[in-house]
Amino acid sequence: MTLPLPPHRDTGSGEPVLLLAPAATRSAIWSLHQEPALRAAGYRVLTFDHRGSTEAYCPEGPGRLGDLVADAARVVQEVAGRPCHVVGASLGAMVAQRLAIVRPDLVRSISLLGTRARTPAFTAAMVRQVVEAARSTSVPAEYAAACTMVQLFAPQKLLDDRFAREWLDLMAMSPVRGEGAARQYLATLTVDDWAAELAAVDCPALVVGFHFDTQMPPSLVREVAGLIEGARFEEVADCGHFGFLERPEVVNGLLLDFLAKASLTPRR
Repeated sequence: MTLPLPPHRDTGSGEPVLLLAPAATRSAIWSLHQEPALRAAGYRVLTFDHRGSTEAYCPEGPGRLGDLVADAARVVQEVAGRPCHVVGASLGAMVAQRLAIVRPDLVRSISLLGTRARTPAFTAAMVRQVVEAARSTSVPAEYAAACTMVQLFAPQKLLDDRFAREWLDLMAMSPVRGEGAARQYLATLTVDDWAAELAAVDCPALVVGFHFDTQMPPSLVREVAGLIEGARFEEVADCGHFGFLERPEVVNGLLLDFLAKASLTPRR
């Protein structure tokens, strides 16, 4: 049975850029900072919700990274209609890596924000506990929100009372929980180590680490950059795993500079 296309948005005009969201996060997260900046710079922006992010698109089956990669490939083929610059954060960055490996014909460049190509033992243990919490009906929403924020943002940002209150309220009111979210987290564990395959990536690559990121520490992110020939590595200070939200002006500057140069690079 052919699945419907994931819920998606297609705005702006120019060279297409596909934005891939983190796990248990809806694609609307890009509308805060990155989508407006890219459209203003003359890019066409495509976003979609990973399977499991909404009840409207939560196909049955285990959480597999390959399924998320296949969804991204379909959006590029059926919506963009041409190869895209692909920007991903966290789970989205892992999907972008795999897409560049298995469908290089669909990828113009990749920008990886907070990523990894292997799964350390502690990371695997943490992800499995997050999966259990997502599936649980007994974890209070406020507690889940607080624990999630500790994993996503820099310590100093959490001391900003206005910022903390806004995000605590937002996450408590609209958590992405349940089986769909659990499968997205599990998808990050379905490929233990594809580091050796990254040598095959044959497009411009930007790899960005965030200084206080505990989920994807900069040292782990830098490993990915070292495995892709010619990849550019940048580390953004004073932010955590969601550095693209904490320091959007810096991240957007890196993205726009990279995309401008990648757009001029002939396809290999």
